[in-house]
Amino acid sequence: MLKADFDTLVPANDPSRRDFVRGAVGTGFAAAVLPVVAQTQIKTDTQGLVAGEVTIPVGDFKMPAYRAAPANRPNAPVVLVVSEIFGVHEYIADVARRFAKAGYCAIAPELFVRQGDATSYGEIAKLIAEVISKVPDDQVMRDLDACVAWAKGQGADTAKLGVTGFCWGGRITWLYAAHNPGVKAGVAWYGRLVGQGNPLQPRHPVEVAAQLKGPVLGLYGEKDTGIPLDTVKQMQNALAAAGAAGNAAAKASDFMIYLDAPHAFHADYRPSFRKPAAEDGWKRCLDWFRTHGV
Repeated sequence: MLKADFDTLVPANDPSRRDFVRGAVGTGFAAAVLPVVAQTQIKTDTQGLVAGEVTIPVGDFKMPAYRAAPANRPNAPVVLVVSEIFGVHEYIADVARRFAKAGYCAIAPELFVRQGDATSYGEIAKLIAEVISKVPDDQVMRDLDACVAWAKGQGADTAKLGVTGFCWGGRITWLYAAHNPGVKAGVAWYGRLVGQGNPLQPRHPVEVAAQLKGPVLGLYGEKDTGIPLDTVKQMQNALAAAGAAGNAAAKASDFMIYLDAPHAFHADYRPSFRKPAAEDGWKRCLDWFRTHGV
């Protein structure tokens, strides 16, 4: 197809155009985190899996997502994988494949695609200002609900539903566990817990502790300069208060703090990667899901 033909068929402001131009979901890495630390990349193959880009309807909108699931288990339990601010690039796709190897139908949706292509930005501050800050929490909740509905239509077992996310997605994990009554458990990797609300992001995890529907395991780093340990303590206090008031999910929620680990310690493509913490966190993540019925 010639560029002129594509411009005629697909308007410049159409989200599908951005997908066409940047390539398939789950490939490459976000410009803002280049260069990638190649020697620490984990590569999970697709043998025995059904894996690749899918399109999930959200009303009239067609949302791209990366799906990985066991090829021989159509009724696999479901894990929603919520990305960092950099969108669904190769690292997030690989995490989805790791879940699929563990027996899950993993879905990683492109939650920023209406606002822009997060993978194309070379400056984190500009990415946050022009894309991430414009993504409403309510939109994200609806998009994740649509992922669950799509998974159910594919035959996956949405009665066993988990959610996990990294950084930006860690915050969303807490919020979604308070939003959807079907969530059995969540695992939040270093997601922000407190903050100033605004019309698009009105509440933070500390404010929804009493609404949790499924218990959440928080995996955080002692040396995370963006998420001080005092904010973790605030969340622990909120969970304790909610648990004492009768919220079983809040009471069952827990934290693991990794000594000397910085932010993004699970991100094996970045200098922040800490292998011992990442491997222990992954084991705890899988154990948490299985313990709580996912």
